[in-house]
Amino acid sequence: MAEPRVPGGRSELLELSCGQTVAVDEFDLGMREFDCECGATHGVVMDVHPPDRFLPEFLVDVLREAIETTSKEMPEFDTPHMLGVVLEEFPELVVSYDASEDHDVGFAMLWVTDFDSRRLHEVIVELIVELMEHAVSHADDTSALTEFEQQMHAFDISEFVEQYRAQRDLSEDDFY
Repeated sequence: MAEPRVPGGRSELLELSCGQTVAVDEFDLGMREFDCECGATHGVVMDVHPPDRFLPEFLVDVLREAIETTSKEMPEFDTPHMLGVVLEEFPELVVSYDASEDHDVGFAMLWVTDFDSRRLHEVIVELIVELMEHAVSHADDTSALTEFEQQMHAFDISEFVEQYRAQRDLSEDDFY
């Protein structure tokens, strides 16, 4: 017998931006990608995935020191903030789901993107670089902005992501 689809239940349905509908319980903590019936592979992120999935720990520490959050629930920069930036930039390509009332899934927030996990990784790095450039542009030191822009001009995001993913050895069997 089929389980009734009730809000907050394990069978809550999520409509992806591609138009496909998927039960929330199809997503587990180890997922980084979802092979969809639409034929695409969607990037998957959960609030429990650490931000160093995408960025080196030292940079996460710098961002935590530099960025003041206004949320009591999330007082320091973390994965939800990164995905919030992605969602703000690409609202039609990211679907988010609040699972905080669903104690069967193991996560409180879920994001599924039209990007595969590698492209999502690149997008996050691009947006963080833009955020950093914006912050440096507000500094009184114009030489700092010039130096930052020169360094970022030489920075290859795709190559960084390739090397970082290889260093982290992000295989499908990894937790994040």
